[in-house]
Amino acid sequence: MTDTFSRWAQSTPTYSMTDRAGLPAGALTGVRRRRLLALALDLTAVSILSFGLWLVLLIVTFGLSLVLLPPLFPFVAFFYNGLNVSGRNMATPGMRLMDLEMRTSRAGQPVTFLAAALHAVLFYFSWMFPPVFLWTLFSEDKRCLHDVMADVIVVRRI
Repeated sequence: MTDTFSRWAQSTPTYSMTDRAGLPAGALTGVRRRRLLALALDLTAVSILSFGLWLVLLIVTFGLSLVLLPPLFPFVAFFYNGLNVSGRNMATPGMRLMDLEMRTSRAGQPVTFLAAALHAVLFYFSWMFPPVFLWTLFSEDKRCLHDVMADVIVVRRI
């Protein structure tokens, strides 16, 4: 088991991202477009998971859990993003399909669960202020404001 993990850890590329020159060639090519497609896929997946969990809880509690169910989507999205991005693939299923991964912006290391979950919270909070998403159009490394605040960067899978 440790042998497999050590091989995986050695094969996971790390690179310095203190400046854009530290990124591998092509790491940012098409990232914005791919992120939008990955978002659509992930929102669909979270919606399906939330509805499935809502239905199970509704049946198991004979309808008594209806009072607790409204915050179910953010709860599922929090753990969906946190567990997937901090996992060994460093991406949600939608990001994997679009050939993306998330890393820390300074060292290029895999993201921790707390950083990934914080990123998700900041992302969903950003939806209340849509002009915030314009930040990525002026950012050299194509990061959104919630990426900057969570200290992560989304790059093409190497």
